[in-house]
Amino acid sequence: QVQLVESGGGLVQAGGSLRLSCAASTRTFSSYAMGWFRQAPGKEREFVAGITWSGGSTRYTDSVKGRFTISRDNAENTVYLQMNSLKPEDTAVYYCAAGHFTSPAVIGVSSLYAYWGQGTQVTVSS
Repeated sequence: QVQLVESGGGLVQAGGSLRLSCAASTRTFSSYAMGWFRQAPGKEREFVAGITWSGGSTRYTDSVKGRFTISRDNAENTVYLQMNSLKPEDTAVYYCAAGHFTSPAVIGVSSLYAYWGQGTQVTVSS
């Protein structure tokens, strides 16, 4: 069982930045692909960014490319999401997730992630 705890959400003005963190309670963190997903009110959950177990490959949804950066520290069992140039449409609950797969081609497939955090709210005001 892997427990994931997100932090770093909050209220920020458009154009601002936030850094989300997700701490994992597992000694085998480095064997998991990690992803960030988000869900806005009235909308389905969507993939935001993902990173392979080694950090060698990353993927982003088109709407955040060039603004968001996912990274991981396997020594600290933590994955990060640096969010810059935030827009009101980025407002959502952000979830991190862990999955035991290796192919970067499927990083955006939510059904492959077995473990999920409780989410952290990000609100961007205009």
